[in-house]
Amino acid sequence: MPRPTPAQLVYGSCTVIFSTLAMLLLSQTSSGVGIAVIAVSALALGLLVAMTVPLPRPRVVAVEQPARNEAPVPAAVASGASEPVRERAAS
Repeated sequence: MPRPTPAQLVYGSCTVIFSTLAMLLLSQTSSGVGIAVIAVSALALGLLVAMTVPLPRPRVVAVEQPARNEAPVPAAVASGASEPVRERAAS
């Protein structure tokens, strides 16, 4: 089983904290059973959020390939020189 990423840990923890506070404030419960139900449901919601955060995908590197329509150019034509190279004598 892969380890959770930092983003998953942060999203799950924030969900647990904020959903617990919101449910406690909205329900205004003071009984132990009500607080336990809210805590368990907040933990379940946080786990659900943490597991649905998209995982990073491995990057695919594009491989450069030559164009298919181009024919290889002979070396004599590619150089552009129609006459042999003349060397100058050093003085």
